[in-house]
Amino acid sequence: MQNDSQILKPQAAPLMLGLAGFGTVGSGLIRILEENREAIIRRVGRDIRIKTILVRDPGKTRACAMPEGARFCGSREELLNDPEIEVVVELMGGLDAAGALIRAALAAGKHVVTANKALLAEAGNELFTLAQDKGLFLGYEASVCGGVPVVQALRSALSANEFSSLTGILNGTCNYIISSMTINGTSFDCALKQAQELGFAEADPTLDIGGFDTAHKLILLVRLAWGVDYPYAELPVTGIRSISPDDIQFAREFNYTIKLLGRARRDANGRIEAGVFPAMVPTSYLLARVGSSYNAVRLEGNAVGSIFMHGKGAGDTPTGSAVAADIMEIARGDRPNNLGYNLRGLPPADIVPTEEAISSFYIRLRVKDRIGVMRDVATVLAEHRISIQQALQKGTDDIVSLIFMTHACKTKDVIGALAKLAAMDFMGAEPVYYRVLPPPCGD
Repeated sequence: MQNDSQILKPQAAPLMLGLAGFGTVGSGLIRILEENREAIIRRVGRDIRIKTILVRDPGKTRACAMPEGARFCGSREELLNDPEIEVVVELMGGLDAAGALIRAALAAGKHVVTANKALLAEAGNELFTLAQDKGLFLGYEASVCGGVPVVQALRSALSANEFSSLTGILNGTCNYIISSMTINGTSFDCALKQAQELGFAEADPTLDIGGFDTAHKLILLVRLAWGVDYPYAELPVTGIRSISPDDIQFAREFNYTIKLLGRARRDANGRIEAGVFPAMVPTSYLLARVGSSYNAVRLEGNAVGSIFMHGKGAGDTPTGSAVAADIMEIARGDRPNNLGYNLRGLPPADIVPTEEAISSFYIRLRVKDRIGVMRDVATVLAEHRISIQQALQKGTDDIVSLIFMTHACKTKDVIGALAKLAAMDFMGAEPVYYRVLPPPCGD
């Protein structure tokens, strides 16, 4: 039996890192590498050290101390030209400077680990092809869901499955806002302010509440699940600004919860239907119970059935843990498996047009309370091939709410019907509609 000293003895020279960015995630990574050093050596057989840190302002106060033996530098060339640095860890964010650094690092023969979902969503096919041609790692576990290991699961542990769908709560800011509105009856603006005060939301929250951060992450998950390139520019995206307390309450009465989802599924012809949108989630789903700033992903595989992963989607150490996992894979000397497919680049996705997407829908109309309105509304819905599953009238004023839950129908039919209804003289406000997830077969 080996004693601890034999187990802890590194079997190779330290893996040297060049870190670009010393913010929240960089600080979390440094703490993990320092505090868990012995455990990491036991797992990978060598030490992992940060040699150089690329920052704009070396004098800025940091959340953690400088790693032992590390130094600051002011240019990417110092990282790229150092033969001891085997891995460049890009944690700067943004597109242009980060993209230039990653391209240059791969061209120089260095492995790359990044948390940059926006860059990988918009330029990933090019970068993954470059990494493959060079036989290098391009690790990105931290780009989706922080500490939830969904990238590794799709790339490896679940890779024997054919997936029919994936559905995720992929943005903690949006989930915090919606959870606050649902549980506390908070207004959207008040919930957003709370999220900003707690550090969940940026001063400019557009990327989050507009659904764009979720969209970046969904693009990466679609690649991993189906081995196709879905262009980010073609993904339909709807944010959460329009969610009202009324709709949250009505959803509850129908046993649903509103969540911002990134959702994709493959139809019988192999086409991909994907999008980001607020949706009615049955309260029996585990997804409906994901609160605060947590993230979650639900996968449907033909071998494993339903898989649910849940955890912290952001923060220094949760995201730093995901970065460290990619670095440890490199330290072990594993063969690069960046996309989970033995392909040079990925073929384009065969996309289901948004208007052809089929779903059940929640529809809310604000109408004048007069005789014949329900008849006229039902006529318009029928003309557009929309079958009503449930109907509810709420309110006692001159303007009341009509709420409908429909059977499955095409998105274009709902849009067409609501456009016609919006022009009628009994309407008191713009119509509202949300997709409705089907009840789970087993969660």
